[in-house]
Amino acid sequence: MYSGSSDGEGHEAVPKKIPPASSMPWVRNLRRYIGSGAGLGSEALMELETKRILLEIFKERQQKNAETGKIPSFYKKKPEEGSISQRVQRLAKYRFLKKQSDLLLNADDLDAMWVCLRENCVIDDATGAEKMNYEDFCHIASVCTEQIGPKCRRFFSPSNFMKFEKDESGRIAILPFYLYVMRTVSLTQARIDMSELDEDSDGFLQPHEMEAYIRGLIPNLAQLRDMPSAFVQMYCRIAAHKFFFFCDPHRRGKACIKKVLLSNCLQELMELHQESEEEVTDAEQAENWFSLTSAQRICDMFLALDKDMNGTLSKQELREYADGTLTEIFIERAFDEHVRRGKSGGGNTREMDFESFLDFVLALENKDTPEGLTYLFRCLDLNGRGYLTTADIHTLFRDVHQKWIEGGNYELCIEDVRDEIWDMVKPVDPLRITLTDLLACKQGGTVASMLIDVRGFWAHDNRENLLQEEEEPEEE
Repeated sequence: MYSGSSDGEGHEAVPKKIPPASSMPWVRNLRRYIGSGAGLGSEALMELETKRILLEIFKERQQKNAETGKIPSFYKKKPEEGSISQRVQRLAKYRFLKKQSDLLLNADDLDAMWVCLRENCVIDDATGAEKMNYEDFCHIASVCTEQIGPKCRRFFSPSNFMKFEKDESGRIAILPFYLYVMRTVSLTQARIDMSELDEDSDGFLQPHEMEAYIRGLIPNLAQLRDMPSAFVQMYCRIAAHKFFFFCDPHRRGKACIKKVLLSNCLQELMELHQESEEEVTDAEQAENWFSLTSAQRICDMFLALDKDMNGTLSKQELREYADGTLTEIFIERAFDEHVRRGKSGGGNTREMDFESFLDFVLALENKDTPEGLTYLFRCLDLNGRGYLTTADIHTLFRDVHQKWIEGGNYELCIEDVRDEIWDMVKPVDPLRITLTDLLACKQGGTVASMLIDVRGFWAHDNRENLLQEEEEPEEE
């Protein structure tokens, strides 16, 4: 076939030269035709457009990273109202929350779980309590999964079993476990409901969003179902304000959803689920800020103080609060620290609106809490230095002493009261009392009452007699 010459000398085959593709006219024309997009379908055109946009975004980000160095981005602009990105975000949130809601146990599921727990537990001979060991726990998990479905399986994990107190036989009581399941379901449902109302999806609720959440709860709370419709808006305003007093200490106008869920306020609100009001005494209703009785009391109190009916309280009107037992200097300091000036800027225009009044009442009724004591300490700190001196204590108690004498009580020495307060607080610095000292001594609320309210000092002075009166009915 490919034989060489007769003399044996080989000849190399000369390769055939192929012109480059770029020099061929038909190749150039085809590339130009495809590059223009004229020969592509709609899907291919969309793919090319998407690729172009993504490439531009990538180049833009590379340029920004090169300009800013290694500083990460900590602010993301929220999507504009009505934009596609906002609609996609809302749809994604709705689908996610719907999926989470479907995974929750409903009332029928909880009832079925309780039946399974009671049917497969053992009775403790010593206490009569219904208990289960880990084998029973695993068996009940299988039964509940068959009857209810896999959504209850997460409650029967080994780690959950270890959370509960065990007896000498390694058994746990079924009631605390069931209450744990109910509380978990309730808090998860509350978080879903709050997240649905969180318009900008930042994990915080604004006042009108919190009011909307409370308004949605009213039909499900037994003690609030018969609330007059005309009072619903005012009730939601009062109820929501307590959440912000305790969950928004920096007064930013928004409360963290996680903090709301873990606060005592939500638990206090959920106490209104009790079906019969006969189970709750009048005193308990008055103590619960979220009860209808308490909300009406707050409104009546504000209206009674507002003599000129202008919707705000002046210093003179606020002096009648609590039958006039609060001191003059405390009222002055409350206005200085917690009441905004009027629009005209004049000193006489500064009056307390309803929201500021709610803060005032919450602080006085929750003096032993960090939030309430922080509010009051700002009033007690006459010079804004962050601490109280003996001179401050003397100045504050002087008004209490005057009201004490006017009430026909025995004469007392201000210096003795000052020394008693120092002994109660035991400050780190013997020359000054800070807010931290008041919180640490566990008697900060009592100290604050002694310095701002003659009735509070009387209660402290007669504490032994008051304790004896409380114990006498119990002995009978």
